[in-house]
Amino acid sequence: MKAYDIVVIGGGPAGLAAAAAARENGIERILILERDKELGGILNQCIHNGFGLHTFKEELTGPEYAARYIAKVQEYQIEYKLNTMVVDISPDKVVTTISREDGLVEIKAGAVILAMGCRERSRGALNIPGYRPAGIFSAGTAQRLVNMEGYMPGREVVILGSGDIGLIMARRMTLEGAKVKVVAELMPYSGGLKRNIVQCLDDFGIPLKLSHTVIDIDGKERVKGVTIAQVGPDGKPIAGTEEYIPCDTLLLSVGLLPENELSRGVGVDLSPITSGPVVNELLETNIDGVFACGNVLHVHDLVDYVSEEATMAGKNAARYVRGEFESGTECEAGSIVLCGENGVRYTVPSTVAPARMEDTLTVRFRVGNVYRNCVLCTYFDDECVSRRKKMVMAPGEMENIVLKKKDLLARPELKKITIKIEEQ
Repeated sequence: MKAYDIVVIGGGPAGLAAAAAARENGIERILILERDKELGGILNQCIHNGFGLHTFKEELTGPEYAARYIAKVQEYQIEYKLNTMVVDISPDKVVTTISREDGLVEIKAGAVILAMGCRERSRGALNIPGYRPAGIFSAGTAQRLVNMEGYMPGREVVILGSGDIGLIMARRMTLEGAKVKVVAELMPYSGGLKRNIVQCLDDFGIPLKLSHTVIDIDGKERVKGVTIAQVGPDGKPIAGTEEYIPCDTLLLSVGLLPENELSRGVGVDLSPITSGPVVNELLETNIDGVFACGNVLHVHDLVDYVSEEATMAGKNAARYVRGEFESGTECEAGSIVLCGENGVRYTVPSTVAPARMEDTLTVRFRVGNVYRNCVLCTYFDDECVSRRKKMVMAPGEMENIVLKKKDLLARPELKKITIKIEEQ
């Protein structure tokens, strides 16, 4: 059985950044395991620009952004295996993989970093009536077909869901000569970034219908059209608002789910809200020496934040391997609970032990609705320690606050930190 100090599962932006950070923090024996035929993950099919503004202070395409980290991994001579599927992780950090080249292999890891990314929610999760004709694709599948395989899924398109991939594909299909009839969104707000609504829909005259959904798919062999209808506050279609739209393609952009089958198998506690692991200030899960970062932890809006979070996970995994901190000690007994209330859906991390954290800790979260002219408040137990005025907060945009170690150490009795939204 081969042994490595750190095994990174996933060779996308999170896995690459985590591995590079671990090497920069003195760890030599690192292995990246990637099930695809190349490193880079989802970035390889994201040929639009807008990546890297925070990390590299310049605008890059997805493949260009990935290439920067792949070059770093190769420069550091970090070992990686492609076309390799991880089938199991044991609680004592033995990683079982399978590949055509090596067969079934067991690898002993000093620490494991989970960086498997996320997958799209499928039509099966939506319960849309109708047959199962050709012409129904997830937005990500359509993106891969157009950008990497050179295949157009269709010419007359309806998109259900206004997540970022759906918005970007509305523009992409239009640029390739297709007619995007409408983007329908179940919620009363878009799930994507504001800049994508402007650049991908408004600039091309593509209508966005909020509080609408697809209630029927017409066609037996191939999609002939879809029926959309307005929905009420309960999410149910309103009778009399039905509209039939002829089309040959339906793209689904109805949410992303962290890819956590492996995490579940090893016994990692998962959040019912994010579907990702519950982690502490080190991005360590409840399993000793197993860390998580990127979209497997919670779905991000910007890849720059994925890289930032993964760098932190790689650094902390390196500290763990070197024995710089211990789990299950009185340090953890003094952990402070982090939670969200009044519209803040979750926080990452969920707990923080001040003695182990860096000088500052970025806490990331999303809100559950669109809030305008409000105040983002942070409470230490019952004391409000910060109030930040916000013109607008939306579910499609990730928010954060920064905690300072000195502030937490100055309050040794502190039990709970609450982030909440209040009126001005």
